[in-house]
Amino acid sequence: MPVPDQHDFATNDFAGVALHRSLALLRAQGPVMPARFGGRPAVLISSHRALAEAFRDNERFPPAEAYRITIEPVQGVTFQTMEGEQHRLYRRLATPAFQSRAVEAMEQEGLAQIAHELIDRLGTQRSADFASAFTHRVAFAVISRMLGIPGDREDQFRDWAVGFLEFPRDPVRSRHCAEQITRYLLPILAERRREPRDDILSGLVLAEVDDRQLTDEEILAHIRLLFSAGASTTTDALGNLVYTLLAQPERWQAVLAQPQLRANAIEELLRFETPVAVLPRLSAAQAVEFHGMRIPASTFCLFAIAAANRDPTVFTQPDVFDMHRDSSKKLLSFGPGPRLCPGMHLARRQLAVALDVVLERLPGLSLRDPEAAVPRGAILRGPATLPVSW
Repeated sequence: MPVPDQHDFATNDFAGVALHRSLALLRAQGPVMPARFGGRPAVLISSHRALAEAFRDNERFPPAEAYRITIEPVQGVTFQTMEGEQHRLYRRLATPAFQSRAVEAMEQEGLAQIAHELIDRLGTQRSADFASAFTHRVAFAVISRMLGIPGDREDQFRDWAVGFLEFPRDPVRSRHCAEQITRYLLPILAERRREPRDDILSGLVLAEVDDRQLTDEEILAHIRLLFSAGASTTTDALGNLVYTLLAQPERWQAVLAQPQLRANAIEELLRFETPVAVLPRLSAAQAVEFHGMRIPASTFCLFAIAAANRDPTVFTQPDVFDMHRDSSKKLLSFGPGPRLCPGMHLARRQLAVALDVVLERLPGLSLRDPEAAVPRGAILRGPATLPVSW
């Protein structure tokens, strides 16, 4: 079945409801359908049942290969691009650093402090692009502080991190920014080896499993992973949350008046407008059969999380944002199975604390240009701009 180029999930803007309409049409035709990705034939897995199965099937859909060709050239080797025992070893080495006192302190006090600082910067302004001023900055600042980056270098470090994430659209800028991050962090790693502190860098330096420690390059790769898999997704989730609540002012008023609704509003946001809408994977090195479709070897398989999270066989009125819905156990947003996102707890905390601070400080927030603020993109999905006033 031919697929029009305008439905290419790598290049199309898919602004606002356009993505969800396209995914719904494909899902209605079958759980696995032909699609396009970067001009190449692909398949799209869109039903909740099929996608939950695919996430757990590392034989037919090996999770590492797509990362190897899309992000590893600039990010380096991380447990995203590893499989089997190697993946388990590196995950055991890297994960404890994110259960440290530095992370605990950040959750208890640092998240709110960062949110307040960013709102303080707005000064006496009565309007702003809330994306560039707030939602695009919170998650990067959180990671910078947990790493122990000096406060006066946070903005520079964020610019490097954003630039490095431009791969493969702008490989020259991406590699330059990755090199700047490396050049900046190497002497800090040497210092942490001599004098450890209560920060993530020290945790990564000191981690040891089966007499194995991480090298400097492995640590740097995992730091780059924090920005690509952690900061970027949380940034988009926060932007989607602010947009979705403000797009219908009664939602904003509801979470303002009823704080008990906020946690559920975040869970519903992760279902309704997930920041990773379509996750590319590659099928196995030999042809496979899946839900009645023969998938050729090494074909891009698009895990349509946004479609599965709106599957009407699982969710009642799936296109309605319902803050009273209990959907957390059915969410596929964090990728079920052995590749479950290790940062999902911190991501949820960031969203909760940021929302609390914004509601406290800017209760009269409203969208000035709702059409400009709609979420965009099919892979990473969020608002490019959030013109607001208060």
